[in-house]
Amino acid sequence: MRPLRYSINVTLDGCCDHRAIVPDEELHRHAAETLNRADALLFGRVTYEMMETAFRPAWTGEMPAWMEPFRRTIDAAKKYVVSSTLARVDWNAELLSGDLRTAVERLKQMPGKGLLVGGVTLPLALADLGLIDEYQLVVHPRLAGYGPTLFAGLSKPIDLKLVDRHPLGSGAVALRYEPRR
Repeated sequence: MRPLRYSINVTLDGCCDHRAIVPDEELHRHAAETLNRADALLFGRVTYEMMETAFRPAWTGEMPAWMEPFRRTIDAAKKYVVSSTLARVDWNAELLSGDLRTAVERLKQMPGKGLLVGGVTLPLALADLGLIDEYQLVVHPRLAGYGPTLFAGLSKPIDLKLVDRHPLGSGAVALRYEPRR
């Protein structure tokens, strides 16, 4: 069974708005390594559209050169999209339909390295269903002073155990947790 891993950047005060994080080469290298631990990505509509807008276009030199490996990796990845409003997707993507638990459990049963989910709304639903096998938070030394925050509205607490930590040169720390089962 392939694990479902959740990965997101967050500030010290809990903000997970991607605009609150200052990306650098090391952060993108770490993100590309995280992507390489999965053979498919799971997105909600908002995250899918945001990532497609930012990383689908062919390399035009608009981004720093150090972002290109991440862009190539995410562009090539198989993607599954959970949405009740999209009628179709492309960009190497497939819409998931039906019951969320059933659809994700089916994906987890497929052979492979793992599934990676990002965003805010979909991971909340997946956490409530007990489907996330690993949480990776990259905590940045910044106070944003606004939200959105992670897991607002979680139906019950989830106890986690720290399984790895990796400091980055910027002062950010990548923390990996697994649910205590």
